[in-house]
Amino acid sequence: MVDVTSRDLVIGVVGCGAMGQGIIQVALQGGMKVVAHDAMVGGAEAGAKKVIARLDRLVEKGTLEADAAAAMKDKLVVSNGIEDLAPCGVVVEAVFEDIEVKRDLFTAIEGVVAEDAIIASNTSSLPIGSIARVCKHPGRIAGLHFFNPVPLMRLVEIIQGPATDDAVIEKLVTVGERFGRTPVVVKDSPGFLVNLGGRAFTTEGLHLEHEAVATPAQVDAVMRDCGHFRMGPFQLMDLTGIDVNYPVSMIVFEQFLNDPRLRTTPLHRALAEAGRFGRKTGQGHFRYDDKGQVIDPPSPDHVTDAAPATTVAVATEGDEALAELLERAGLNVRNDDGTMPVVAALYGEDATGFAARTGTDHTRLVAIDTTGDTSKRITLMTAPAADPAHRDAVAAAFAKAGVAPTVIQDSPGFILQRMRAMIANLGCEMAQIALATPSDIDTAMKLGLNYPLGPLEIAEQMGVKRTYEILSAIHDATRDPRYRPSLWLRRRALLGLGAHQTA
Repeated sequence: MVDVTSRDLVIGVVGCGAMGQGIIQVALQGGMKVVAHDAMVGGAEAGAKKVIARLDRLVEKGTLEADAAAAMKDKLVVSNGIEDLAPCGVVVEAVFEDIEVKRDLFTAIEGVVAEDAIIASNTSSLPIGSIARVCKHPGRIAGLHFFNPVPLMRLVEIIQGPATDDAVIEKLVTVGERFGRTPVVVKDSPGFLVNLGGRAFTTEGLHLEHEAVATPAQVDAVMRDCGHFRMGPFQLMDLTGIDVNYPVSMIVFEQFLNDPRLRTTPLHRALAEAGRFGRKTGQGHFRYDDKGQVIDPPSPDHVTDAAPATTVAVATEGDEALAELLERAGLNVRNDDGTMPVVAALYGEDATGFAARTGTDHTRLVAIDTTGDTSKRITLMTAPAADPAHRDAVAAAFAKAGVAPTVIQDSPGFILQRMRAMIANLGCEMAQIALATPSDIDTAMKLGLNYPLGPLEIAEQMGVKRTYEILSAIHDATRDPRYRPSLWLRRRALLGLGAHQTA
C-alpha cells in the first residue's frame, strides 16, 4: 500500500447529485475530510443535507455510532466556490456525461488545486485521455468510477489514461481502499471493464430471443436455476431500463468499431424507440404493475400430459453427467429398438448438426444440456421435424422426478452453454487486450454485476478446453464472427492451461 499524506485524504467532490452524494458518504465513512462543490447555486448544500440525513438514518438503524456520525459531519465542508477545492489532494468529478463540460471543469479545477493534486473523473463512458488532453498536467488525471448506489456497491474502477502516471494510480488504489471500496485498475478503454464485460450477458440473451430459440422467461429461468445468476438478462434489462442499457450497448459496440461480439439485436432497438423501457414504463420484455411486479408472468416450464418415458437409447455413450441425469429421472438405458427416444448430451452442437454427423434418427433425438446446475431445471431441444411425443415423454420423466423441463428450439449450445461461453470469451478477450489482470476482471464482474463467478472463473468451471470447443462449434454452425474464440482462450485450451495463466 502506498503512503498517503494528510492532504491526500482531503477529498473534493464536484457534482452533488445521486452519485456525488454516494461518494461523499463513503469518503466520510472512510475517515476523510470532504469538500462538496456543485456549480448549481445551492446544489452542494442540498447534497450535503441528504448525506447527513443518510448518516442519521444509519444511526437510527444502529449500524453507525452517533459519535462516529457526528465526527463525519464535522469533516464535511460545503463549498462556496471552486476555489474552496484548493486544499484537496484528490478531487473527484461526478457531473453529467458531457465531454466539453468535463473538460471545462477539469481546466477550472487545475487552476485552484496544487500541481501534484490528483483530479479524477467518475465517468462511466468517456475516455480519460479525451478529458486529460486539455489539462496542463495530464499525468495526474485518472478515472475513479464508482457504481450506483455507491454505499452498497463495493467496486471502484481506477482508470489509467494514456498519460496517467503510475504513482497516481498507486495512490488512487490506496485512497479507493480508504473509501471502503475494492479497487480494480483498468486500462482506458470504451466501457472500461464492467460496462464492456456486461455486454455478453444481455446481448446473448437477446440473440437467443431474436433467433426464436427461447423466450425471455425461459432464458431468465435457465440462467437463474442452472447458472446461479441472481437475475436473468431480460429481468436485468427491464430493471436497469432499456433507455439505459440500449444506448450503452450501442456506444460500446460503436467505440469498438462494430466488433460483432458486442452486437445487440433489432428488438433491443425497437423497445427503446417504442419507449418500452421496462419497470419504469410498465412494459419492456415483460409487463409490470405499479409495484414493479410482473403481470401474468410467463412460465418457462414445458407442460405436457404425456406419459413419462421409462427407457431411452443413448447416442453419446460414456457421458457421466448424462448417465447421472438419466438415473435421477428414472430413465433406463436400453439398446435402440427404433421406437424409443434417443437422448444425447451435446456441447456447442445443435441437434440438427449432431443427427446429420452421426446418422442418429433426428425424429426421435432429444438433446439434453448436462452443464450447470441441473437439480432444479433441465433444458431439452430437438431438431426440426422431430416427433414431439419423444420430447414430451422425456420431459415428463424429468418433471416426475422434480426437475422442471425447459424445452427450446434447436440451438448450438442450448441456452446456458451459449451464455456462459460468451461471458467467458469476452472476459478472455479483456485479458488478451490487457484491460486488467485476469483476477481483477473476475473481481470486477462479481462485485460490479453480482455474477456468481467471474468470466475466467466460468471458463475454469466449464473447463477451458470445453469452453473453447463450445464456442468453436457455435462458430462453425453459424459462421458468425460474433462467436469467434478469443486468442487468450484458444491458446490456453490448446496448451492445457488455466484461463488465468498469464505467462
